[in-house]
Order: sequence, then structure tokens, then C-alpha cells
Amino acid sequence: MNKLATTTPSASILDYFKLHFIVIIWGFTAILGKWLTIPAVETVLYRTIIAAVVLAFVVKRNEWQISTKFIFQLLFTGMIVGAHWITFFAAAKVANVSICLIGLSTASLWTAFIEPIFNKKKIKLYEVALGLVIIFGLYIIMRADLESNMMLGLVLGVISAVLAALFSTINGKFTHLAEPNTITVLEMSGAAIGIILFLPFYSTYFTGVEGIDMVLKNNTVYFKEGEWFFDFVNSIYLTTDAVMIFILAIVCTVYTYSVSIELLRRLTVFMTNLTINLEPVYGIILAAIFFNEHEKMDSNFYIGAIIILSSVLSYPVFNYVNKRMKKRKQKLV
Repeated sequence: MNKLATTTPSASILDYFKLHFIVIIWGFTAILGKWLTIPAVETVLYRTIIAAVVLAFVVKRNEWQISTKFIFQLLFTGMIVGAHWITFFAAAKVANVSICLIGLSTASLWTAFIEPIFNKKKIKLYEVALGLVIIFGLYIIMRADLESNMMLGLVLGVISAVLAALFSTINGKFTHLAEPNTITVLEMSGAAIGIILFLPFYSTYFTGVEGIDMVLKNNTVYFKEGEWFFDFVNSIYLTTDAVMIFILAIVCTVYTYSVSIELLRRLTVFMTNLTINLEPVYGIILAAIFFNEHEKMDSNFYIGAIIILSSVLSYPVFNYVNKRMKKRKQKLV
């Protein structure tokens, strides 16, 4: 298995802007989730299958020249991605979205421990500290929901965060071994396979008497008959669910996942996961824009958002200071 590059280029300002842009898109998935009528797990299954099929046509023939062992490694990593999404949505189901996001916000903390273990490096104390600050910021934003004491949802959210830290760290090692689109198509395939294997358990314990619902329907809640979007969708013989699933699969998965893997060639896994912690902040802002009658942004949100933003923006400073200190020590030696 040949590496694509022998050296790791430095991250540019544009890379940081790209990262924030895809995190904003991921935040928009919450809006799509409100518009979709099918359940979350079925949504993820559609999302991964469509993404895998589309990317299969995008990947060039020479980009498939990877070993069978590496293919199975990517498929297995995709199953971890699928498990991450399943535990994430399960946390939201048994508890609520706020509890789920609090659990998921621990991803940067777990990355601070998992990444050094994988890469055989020392744990950076400032990364652990920033991860704890992120958790505190999200706690302030959503502390009203914590009064419900939904421990099971929180545990599932934390498991989802551990899985997110794990597959992000693995992708950080894989990104130099294959093209981003190749990695994405195989991991999306693995995620779809993992979700399909999970369906019997999901059907038995999570869906109740309704069973698995894969029927794409028209959303009559947000798109009333006579509105331009509803009329346009029906004129091309599609349902609103079909359009939203397409956006979710192509824009929110194919584009963002591929770009995020490509960015891992220059950004650290910790920095990436630290920035992804802004997803709930962006999501709440977007929800307030689209559904202002349903969302509240009180002082807790602004205080928590400032704490999170400060942590994310301070990471490059800490990283720069850390590198400068290392260079000084090397000169002294």
C-alpha cells in the first residue's frame, strides 16, 4: 500500500474556512431532519446507500488500486461510522437532542486520548483542557435539559462520541493511503452494511408496532399545497422526502465527508473534532432562522457559544506556542 505523499503540508487559512463551512452544512442536517418524515435510522440508511452509489461513479479507475486488506479496513471503519450514527440517533430517541449533543460534545476529549495512542505520541494537556472547556460550554447551552436526568441517553451520546473520535483518528492515518473519494465510498458502503445488519435489532427494540418505515412521503407540515416548493417537487414526480434525502446524501455526506477526509491531510484530528463541536451551535442558529417559533436562544446559549468559540479559536494559538517551544528545546539540545 503506497502512500500518496511523503510529507504533510501545513494547514492554510482556507483549510480552516473549509472546515467551518462543512460544519455549518452538518449543522443544517438538523433542519433536514425536521423536514423529513421518515425515522432517523432509515434516513441514515438512505443517506449512506445513495452516497456510496454516487461516489462509485465518481471514483476514477486508478483510484481503486488499493489492497484487499485496505478495502476491508475501510469497510470496517465505515461500520464504526454507522455505529456512531446509530448510537447518536438512539441517544436522541431515548432521551432528547440536547442530551445527545452533550454526550457527542465529548468527542474532542476522547480524541485527545485516542489520537496519541494510535500515533504513539504524548498526550497534550492543553488538548485535554480544551476538550473539557468544550463540554462545559455545551453544558451551559443545554443545562435546562439536563434536569431530566436521562442517563441512558447521555451514555449512548458518549459512546457515539467515542466512536466518532475512533473513526476520525483512523481516517487521519488512512487519508495518505488513498484518495478521499475512495475512502468515502468504501466507508459509506461499510456504514450501510452495518446499518442493514442492525435493522433486525432496531425493528425489534426501537420501532414498536410500526416496524421499519422506508416509504418516502410528501411533507405537508412545512410545505403546504400551493407553495412553490411543493408544486415544483410534485411537478417532477418526487416527494419532499426524496429531495431532502438527495440533499442529505449529496451535499451533507458526499461533499462534506470527502472534504473532511481531505482536510485531515493537513489538520490534526483533534483540531477537526474540536471545530465539529460548533455543529450544535450552528445548528441552533440555523434552527432559529428556519423555525424561530420553535427555538429559544437565551443568555445560556450566548455564554456557552462564546466559551466554545473561544476554545476552538484558541487551539491554533496553543498549537503554535507548543511548536515554538519544541523548536526552542531542539535548539538548546
